[in-house]
Amino acid sequence: MSTREKMNIGELYTDMGEGLPEERRAGKERVYDYNLTRPSEEEKRQRMLKDIMGSLGDNGWIEPPLRVAYGTHIHIGNNFYANFNLTVVDDATVTIGDNVMIAPNVTLATAGHPIDPEIRATGQQFSLPIVIEDNVWLGTGVMVNPGVTIGRNSVIGAGSVVTKSIPAGVVAAGVPCRVIRPITAADRETFTK
Repeated sequence: MSTREKMNIGELYTDMGEGLPEERRAGKERVYDYNLTRPSEEEKRQRMLKDIMGSLGDNGWIEPPLRVAYGTHIHIGNNFYANFNLTVVDDATVTIGDNVMIAPNVTLATAGHPIDPEIRATGQQFSLPIVIEDNVWLGTGVMVNPGVTIGRNSVIGAGSVVTKSIPAGVVAAGVPCRVIRPITAADRETFTK
């Protein structure tokens, strides 16, 4: 099995062969240039984002600075917004749906390292995909760990560390993140009075 095949299924691998270091460097070079754009260069930023990401839908916007491992393993739907300091460790695939909002200082990390110190000392790691479904809002400082899916319409509270998947239509928060309550009609009434 190739390293690239192992990168999305949780198998241990080292990421130093098969052109991976060069691919990471190329992604970081593209992001470096993106982060140096001026606020007035909106059209240039849009073109650059399409080059950085594996795919980017319509009306996507990411406030610099942005950090990625590769960039090309990130797939984003329509009407996406991410505020400052988004970090995506995209060794495995990161899939983000439509109408997703991400607050400042959020990290999406698909990669991890073994807990056993002898295995960890070998430099091996594992990766699992992250899925953020449609209409999700991630609050400031949220960290999403490998293998997590966040269900559509859910909200993750600021400062949460999401270690397990979150169902659709809930407010979840904490360290570790857990479901607090469902999103209900009362949430709509708060802002329609």
